[in-house]
Amino acid sequence: MESFTSRLILGALLASIAGAQNFADLKIDKIATGLQFTEGPSWSKDGFLLFSDCISNKLHKFTPGTGLADYGEIPGGPNGNTYDVQGRLYTCEFRSRRVTRTSKKGAVEVLASKFEGKRLNAPNDIVVRRDGHVYFTDPAFGDQQDHRELDFFGVFHITPKGEIEAVAKWKTRPNGITLSPNGKVLYVADSDARLIRAYDLDKAGAASNERVAIKDIPGVPDGIRTDDNGNIYVAAKFVYAYSESAKLLGTIELRETPSNITFGDADFEGLYITARTVVYRVRLGVKGALQY
Repeated sequence: MESFTSRLILGALLASIAGAQNFADLKIDKIATGLQFTEGPSWSKDGFLLFSDCISNKLHKFTPGTGLADYGEIPGGPNGNTYDVQGRLYTCEFRSRRVTRTSKKGAVEVLASKFEGKRLNAPNDIVVRRDGHVYFTDPAFGDQQDHRELDFFGVFHITPKGEIEAVAKWKTRPNGITLSPNGKVLYVADSDARLIRAYDLDKAGAASNERVAIKDIPGVPDGIRTDDNGNIYVAAKFVYAYSESAKLLGTIELRETPSNITFGDADFEGLYITARTVVYRVRLGVKGALQY
């Protein structure tokens, strides 16, 4: 496993949150190399990282202490992945334009492929609240736009009963999606406007009060996550850490442009970063917010 040292520029605020750890220099491990376009990292309660190689249609797993292994192949084009409290895997399939759920025994169920009779654009990223409410983004990048049936780019909600509704209908493209630690706020990256939008969620999973949470993000914001303190991490030109009040806390500089991020490891203090042909791991000493 190749390692290198990269600057992690973090202010005193994040250092104090993390227990006064010094973040001036941080070792970054390359846990996977030679891939085509990595995306959709998600940590399984079974103790491994799952991620997509979008172009090859493959899923891979990385187990600390064991290494990298093939996990499976999804011809529909795997992108974003996540798990629920039952350990079921949710995957956004951008080629087949659908969202699926795979049981621990391998049974695949299609959760969404159409909205109001029209095919989805290209489901991209997904998160599941602990009570079973599912949220996913549906942009269209590159030639995906040539086959659109919907006249908007959507942020969608699937209820535990399987009903689908549009949280938002954007003219710009949503990308990464995540929840606050308490599950009461939904964050969505807007790749075109280069900002993060936020929505309040009620007990029934309904969203309201759309607002801009973070703006003027360097690069194109993609995957996002929160830590246990409510800070927001954004994969864009680099990986940026922001407070809930949108103050930039720090930057993780990488050699390849990051696409997505997730917390993992036994203590949930490792930040895994998919970045084009490689996957990185950074031991932050900051505990991530559980997504399941």
